[in-house]
Amino acid sequence: MPDENNFYLTKEGLKKIKKEYEDLLQIKHLKTTGEAPKILHSEDVDPEYLAYQEDLSMLDSKLLELENILKNTKLIKMPPKTQQDAIDLGATVLVEIGGSKDEFVIVGTLEANPAEGKISNESPVGRQLLGKKVGDEIVVSSPHKTVYKIKKIKYSIA
Repeated sequence: MPDENNFYLTKEGLKKIKKEYEDLLQIKHLKTTGEAPKILHSEDVDPEYLAYQEDLSMLDSKLLELENILKNTKLIKMPPKTQQDAIDLGATVLVEIGGSKDEFVIVGTLEANPAEGKISNESPVGRQLLGKKVGDEIVVSSPHKTVYKIKKIKYSIA
């Protein structure tokens, strides 16, 4: 089961985070090796210089956030064959909800995107699905009571 202190990512998700980090490092390098706006010779601080300092501060904050993610990432891996009958991170789950069928993948919070059929293991539905098997039902009450009947579980992690 997932550990709250880690960020769970697929290989694809990790690749995106690494690329974003490298791109931001390059931007910071360009900003800090270029010419910084000069403070005008007056008692007022140049607004252009203040904006430059604010940009660098925001860039540093984002870099620190990404460094923390990269240091605490756990790759989502295919579970052993004997555990593939239960839902865990990386599972594609087919459920029946009130006669309709829906399919989604359980991923970590950083990759969750319901529009793409990716739900977080920390979402109300994702949290309740973890550990369940085909035939099990879960009831989620947010904001309406909804019953999810698990029809199929498969793993196809690269």
